[in-house]
Amino acid sequence: MIDKGILAQRQSLPLDAKILFSKNRIREWYNYYDGDVYVAFSGGKDSTVLLDLVRTIYPDVPAVFCDTGLEYPEIREFVKTINNVVWLKPEKNFKRIIEEDGYPIISKEVALYLRQARTLPKDSKSYILRTTGFCHKQQKKSNLGKIPNKYMYLLDAPFKISEKCCDYMKKKPFKKYEKKAKRKPFIGTMASDSRMRQIVYLKHGCNAFDTQTPKSTPLGFWLEEDVWGYIKTKNIDYCKIYDSGMERTGCMFCMFGMNMEKTNRFDLLKELHPKLYRYCMEELGLNRVLEYLANKE
Repeated sequence: MIDKGILAQRQSLPLDAKILFSKNRIREWYNYYDGDVYVAFSGGKDSTVLLDLVRTIYPDVPAVFCDTGLEYPEIREFVKTINNVVWLKPEKNFKRIIEEDGYPIISKEVALYLRQARTLPKDSKSYILRTTGFCHKQQKKSNLGKIPNKYMYLLDAPFKISEKCCDYMKKKPFKKYEKKAKRKPFIGTMASDSRMRQIVYLKHGCNAFDTQTPKSTPLGFWLEEDVWGYIKTKNIDYCKIYDSGMERTGCMFCMFGMNMEKTNRFDLLKELHPKLYRYCMEELGLNRVLEYLANKE
């Protein structure tokens, strides 16, 4: 376990010190698994920096990219410029997932809580936890595990809500690859990304050996400015979609984290790729979801 003070100390380190710290964690992971490792590569800035860090020490480590069909065209083209990349494909497409399970909105955590609350019996302990914050096990109320009050209205939303798209589109293909290739991942997530990722980092640190799904997050204590600082000081190539004002380069049609962005990602999508914008709004039905969210603010 790592306390918040140690995390804050690591996050305040200068970039050079962070690079050394991360490289030590990379070596530790690589040696533990005798080199049977890989880099989960999305083509975004974080995984680009991670891949460069890993390959400055171990040039032959493969990058693994999951071609979900939801990546920006610029991302796919950038990935094609990187050597030694394994391309994966999910078994389900996004349209089928949102029809069967629901739309990804607000955050993975909130979407999970909403999905559970909307499908559980109202007298179940889990439903009570998600809607009131009362934990039967601890016999007390807490905001941990509860749907935030400002999103309670989504319990009655006229569309399904779910966090499962990430499971189908990313996690399952990577798990299948890991089982077949017998390799363990480096992943470019950071504690500053979300509350859940901070909780995970505080529990395991950079290298999570003692879990059912071992993974290494050597950038776990980095901040976004460190990522850009590395790109600039090391002069490494990155996907130029960021220069268009795009803050995140995950799935084009994902609505997770929109409330945290300065620039509306769908306005940028409309400007950059109008045909894809029309497809996600009209064919996938994102227009009615976004209108519902906007009308409830």
